[in-house]
Amino acid sequence: MSSGESFRDPRQSAIRSLNATVPLFFIDIPTRTVYLAGITQHPTSAWTTQAARNLLLRHTDQLADAGALVRDRGSQFIDAFDEIFRTEHMKILKTPVRTPVANAFAERWIGSLRRELLDRTIIWNQQQLERLVADYIDHYNAHRPHRSLDQRPPTASAIPNRPDGQLRVVKSTRCGGLINEYRNAA
Repeated sequence: MSSGESFRDPRQSAIRSLNATVPLFFIDIPTRTVYLAGITQHPTSAWTTQAARNLLLRHTDQLADAGALVRDRGSQFIDAFDEIFRTEHMKILKTPVRTPVANAFAERWIGSLRRELLDRTIIWNQQQLERLVADYIDHYNAHRPHRSLDQRPPTASAIPNRPDGQLRVVKSTRCGGLINEYRNAA
């Protein structure tokens, strides 16, 4: 081994490359529902545009009432990307340069994803990352309480009835055991 080489752990290389992985997600602000369009290490304009098309095809009914799309000024968001949402009668609102607080809902969700999931696990590959993020989004939309929704999750159908007498609680795990969910048993 020459002096210019050093030992490289292949796991560390894999983890470093995953740090550059970018999720493309959308949040319906009134309901706080999160939709994942895709995850990639190379967010090109073609990939981003196709991911937006796919998202609208999968969630046309849920996004029908959306009036605007708030996005940053990333180079991957080209006119074709914007046109997809304009055809759905949405207004495109671009955040000012270098002001993440202008898109506070997205920044808050990214922070929740990091604190509640990504900071607590080692990600070995992109498939595992995609599976964990999809599972977290399902947890976020179907179980995680939100203050702005009176402590209900975004996709809650109704306020659960509180049974009289003794309660029996059932625990289930999500995201490979990192997140616990508790529900009243029938």
